Amino acid sequence: MSTEQNKALIHQFVEELIKQGNLDIIDEIVSPDFVEHEALPPGIPLDREAPRAMFGMLLGAFPDLHATIEHLIAEDDKVVAYMTWTGTQEGEFMGIPPTGKRMSINVMDIFGIAGGQIVDHWGVSDMMTMMQQLGLMPE
Repeated sequence: MSTEQNKALIHQFVEELIKQGNLDIIDEIVSPDFVEHEALPPGIPLDREAPRAMFGMLLGAFPDLHATIEHLIAEDDKVVAYMTWTGTQEGEFMGIPPTGKRMSINVMDIFGIAGGQIVDHWGVSDMMTMMQQLGLMPE
């Protein structure tokens, strides 16, 4: 696939999974051999079920979760997405009861792509800012 096709795949992933809450897109564009490299909360598998578990939890806690792609850079089989995520915590998140507060954080993801599917992922999220905005730690 070309770098433009790889970028289009990540656009589709963000649009359908985060903006529309369509967890079924995982079955279509995430490889059965997917490997998650990001440190995730305990109990979340590091295989193809990782995105389903994480986004199931995120969308349950932040039903209005929205992602804006600020930068999308592709080279060879990798795509880097720098995004701003926003949402209001309406449900429990990692044991934290709903706060009703909004958060806006920066997220950076690197996706490995092969055969038209996402095969691996590395990510970094600004969780400290999220916790401050939710009122769970001082600014």
